[in-house]
Amino acid sequence: MTVMTTTSVAGSGSGSGRKRSRVVHLDPTPMRVRNHQSHALHQGERVWSETNCYVDLWVELLHGYGFDPRAALGFTVTQDFEGDQFTFFKFQLEDLDELYGLQVQELAIFDSLEDRVRVQTQRGNTVLVEVDAFYLPDTRAISYRQVHTKTTIGVDYIDPRARRLGYFHNTGYHVLEGEDYDGALRRLPELAERPDLLFPYVEFAKRIRAPLTGPELAQASADRLIAHLQRRPARNPITQWRAAFPEHLDTILERGESYFHLYTFNLMRQLGSNFEFLARYLVWLRQEGFDIPEAMPVASQRIASESMVMQFRLVRAIMRKRRDLCDECFDVLEASYDKVVQPLAALIR
Repeated sequence: MTVMTTTSVAGSGSGSGRKRSRVVHLDPTPMRVRNHQSHALHQGERVWSETNCYVDLWVELLHGYGFDPRAALGFTVTQDFEGDQFTFFKFQLEDLDELYGLQVQELAIFDSLEDRVRVQTQRGNTVLVEVDAFYLPDTRAISYRQVHTKTTIGVDYIDPRARRLGYFHNTGYHVLEGEDYDGALRRLPELAERPDLLFPYVEFAKRIRAPLTGPELAQASADRLIAHLQRRPARNPITQWRAAFPEHLDTILERGESYFHLYTFNLMRQLGSNFEFLARYLVWLRQEGFDIPEAMPVASQRIASESMVMQFRLVRAIMRKRRDLCDECFDVLEASYDKVVQPLAALIR
């Protein structure tokens, strides 16, 4: 498919940009399982090998499109403490539209999940659907055939006759078939015969124009960062967490190991992995020629590593059944945050 697009090119001084048109070839996704290698964000030495299912999926989906997902990580500066958890950080739809020409919309499932996925993938779109990880072989070490838990996958290929589909999930690309296919798409008799079982929430991503590249992409990403910094927390969120932590700790010690895993996923992991991605983003901006002090990504990465240290400290506290307020960890986390977000906002004014 060939379309004419109009692209904004940001100027270095004024708030407006010039426009230019270009011919773009938007080829639909090949109707086959793809050969996919994980993006560099999911390779090499990392503190947090996984973040959350939605962010990790989008890293690989953008990479699968041939885009650089690092350009859209500016949203990480908005993470806040929400009283009982850190913000479940996600790629922002406006960023995906502005940087990559991707439009994400809700998909109505009015009869058959399988049929709606088939229609969209045949149009070259990717379908993001909430499924039960009980049927996902790539979760073998955690959920597969063990526990029922909700997660999001990105389907870009489906073959109903062969009962087979290809999907992005977590840090890679995988294939689903047979009974797992039926379970994920709710085709199993015990699922299909339940009228009380509501359809899952489903989105689809489609390419509506060519992505920005090179200096245009870098400038647009920096502009999006400025917008996100306007939404940054008014106070240090780690300071707020510290104030609430004594009560949280009492609950952890009372409810034990199962609750501990839920707690650390929604606090240590969300905080640490968010700032590990922010560190990667700031390094990318430096590589693109922006004057970002090296101390900022270093401090951001320190939040990632100290969050892991704190998680290990809590493991020991639970095993010994003692109350550890992790004051040293909070000292490092608070100080590191103060070296990143506020200075970054001051830098770009």
